[in-house]
Amino acid sequence: MFELDHDLAQDIVDRAMAILPCNVNVMDSQGLILGSGEPERINTRHEGAQLVLANGRIVELDGEAAKCLKGVQPGVNLPLMLDGRLIGVLGLTGDPQQLRTFGELVRMTAEMLLAQRHLQVEQQWRRQRCDDLLALLLGSSGDSTRLLDEAQQLGLKPQLARVPCLFELHSGPPAEALSAWLMSRYPDSWCVSPARESLLWCRPAGLVLDEQRLLERLQRHGWQVQRLALGQPAQSLEQLRKGYRRVRDLLAYGREVLPGERLLSLARYRLPTLLWRHRNDDALDELLEPLQRIRAKDASGQLLATLRAWCAHDGQSQACAEALGIHRNSLRYRLERIAELSEVDPQRLEGMLSLYLGLQLLPAQ
Repeated sequence: MFELDHDLAQDIVDRAMAILPCNVNVMDSQGLILGSGEPERINTRHEGAQLVLANGRIVELDGEAAKCLKGVQPGVNLPLMLDGRLIGVLGLTGDPQQLRTFGELVRMTAEMLLAQRHLQVEQQWRRQRCDDLLALLLGSSGDSTRLLDEAQQLGLKPQLARVPCLFELHSGPPAEALSAWLMSRYPDSWCVSPARESLLWCRPAGLVLDEQRLLERLQRHGWQVQRLALGQPAQSLEQLRKGYRRVRDLLAYGREVLPGERLLSLARYRLPTLLWRHRNDDALDELLEPLQRIRAKDASGQLLATLRAWCAHDGQSQACAEALGIHRNSLRYRLERIAELSEVDPQRLEGMLSLYLGLQLLPAQ
């Protein structure tokens, strides 16, 4: 429940006293002075305010009446209302007859400030609660009926299909600012920031987007996106949670193996990402050993570059030779040299597949 505090009360006092030639006090729902032009009165009880709170109406006190009450001076005391609820009292010190009109104007302004601050507090609470809910929904136990109902009430649309996209930021404004930017431009987006330089964006699956242009636009706005990992559409929360784990692995894979790539798609790198997740498995060492033998005798990197091109062109000699800018006979010589060093023949399907899988774990030079 929203209540007056010292900062807001003093803000009202300062704004009013910048215009009025009299002292102003603001009291809370217990009659305690929270803000005043007379600092020594702050945190003292105002019996005139207590009369307002007890009766819910304006109380005007002349000099004689003020003497009968503790901590009170002549003036006008007006109830401060917020959404029909009495939450405090506004007091103006002086002749009640002269201050009556001023009091109504100041009260109107004060209640507008209260409504504005209340809205800010509500919006801040809503943002924080949405952030907390999203963290729970994307966690391991986010399928409870209570959480889903609350998410629905807050307009998060948990049933909507979404695509997980993970940003890695190098510099520029923090991830929270990027989150606000994305959600303001792409309705029904979810954004969760696992760290200051990381942001998970779950965008609606129906959104048609050119990711390369998005990266360029973000750069113009000051965000330096080191990498963006794109997942696949998720039709449920469970799929979305799995998708988040996949793009997290994809981002780690890109960071280590493809450091020059800013845009990584799970559709393109699904198998390499799967291998990368299990990169510490001893069995995968067998895939790397033939490549390590090639690397030891390939100071210029020519043979490994040839092997990457060979795999990229599905073992098509003419297309691979043209891509490398060499004659097919030169390509055949290099492939024979690769087979000799690695003891695996890249011109056979089994050999090419084995070498291809190993290349996915080998950082690009």
